[in-house]
Amino acid sequence: MTHAKKRFIADIAANETVADIFVLAEKNLAKKRDGNPFLTLVLADKSGQIRAVVWDDVERAAAAAAAGDFVRVQATASEYRGSVQLVVQAITAVPADAVTPADYLPVTSRDVAQMFARLRAVTDTFQNPMLKALMDAFWADEAFVRRFKTAPAAKKMHHAYLGGLLEHTLSMVLLADRIAGHYGGVDRDLLLTGAVLHDIGKVREFAYTHLIDYTDEGRLLSHIVIGVQMVEAKIQTIAGFPETLAMLVKHLVVSHHGVREFGSPEPPKTIEAVLLNHVDEIDARINAIREFMGAEASGSNWTGYHRLLERHFYKPGVEQGDKGDNVDQNEKNPNATL
Repeated sequence: MTHAKKRFIADIAANETVADIFVLAEKNLAKKRDGNPFLTLVLADKSGQIRAVVWDDVERAAAAAAAGDFVRVQATASEYRGSVQLVVQAITAVPADAVTPADYLPVTSRDVAQMFARLRAVTDTFQNPMLKALMDAFWADEAFVRRFKTAPAAKKMHHAYLGGLLEHTLSMVLLADRIAGHYGGVDRDLLLTGAVLHDIGKVREFAYTHLIDYTDEGRLLSHIVIGVQMVEAKIQTIAGFPETLAMLVKHLVVSHHGVREFGSPEPPKTIEAVLLNHVDEIDARINAIREFMGAEASGSNWTGYHRLLERHFYKPGVEQGDKGDNVDQNEKNPNATL
């Protein structure tokens, strides 16, 4: 029997009793100052994540389920350091066939078919026949396209939902296309090829059946290494593809994180690679901030403190002229920006 989920994390408020099924995203056993154990959890569903803690019967709770399992939780919601957390009284594992997976994974709000059509329309304008052939080779790969349309772009920070990779890629391509016309000497087709291909390794870096997490391949190789392998495999199918051009395309994938400490084996060493790195940073950062703002309760012009970015964000209310972004309107216009 499939469980109909009644309560989503985004709707939980302090001082409420919660009894529902969630994904156990994280589980960590720790000790209090007196040496007694306690258990910290991160629970998830399609609306977000919430932290939880188990104070009593800790060993039994720790053995009840593994990270990635569905769990039935009985808990009380309370406020802790400005956020709602759950104090768990009981937790038990639930078989995967007893839930509806769509209740547990967030999904892009954009139209996937429309986004993909817009992306293909841009690559169809390429003037470089070899780069167009490379794009066509990817688009002709039905298994790749299916995963590319579905994959998230990250586990947590930005575009961390189904369809997020496509959304992030299209946004970068549209932004990069504008920038390419602003500066002289930029190879527009090369830059946009990098924007399309820079994160393709994420179709294999992440698993996303009911929880976004890393695959073994993703943890061992990273999406950058996987992406270079995928690009090389497609280039090998194109007769006469120039070696220098192949090297420049792969450099875009290798260097798009900007610096070695962020995972790039080499920093950007071409104008196109420098631009790609900054376009990637802009799109990822703006999406992360928008998601953070959207998750905050209304009633204040300031968000809570963003620990990673180390700041509060100002978000004026509707009465002060904020009409939100133009995403909904743009969904009706395939030529508009995201």
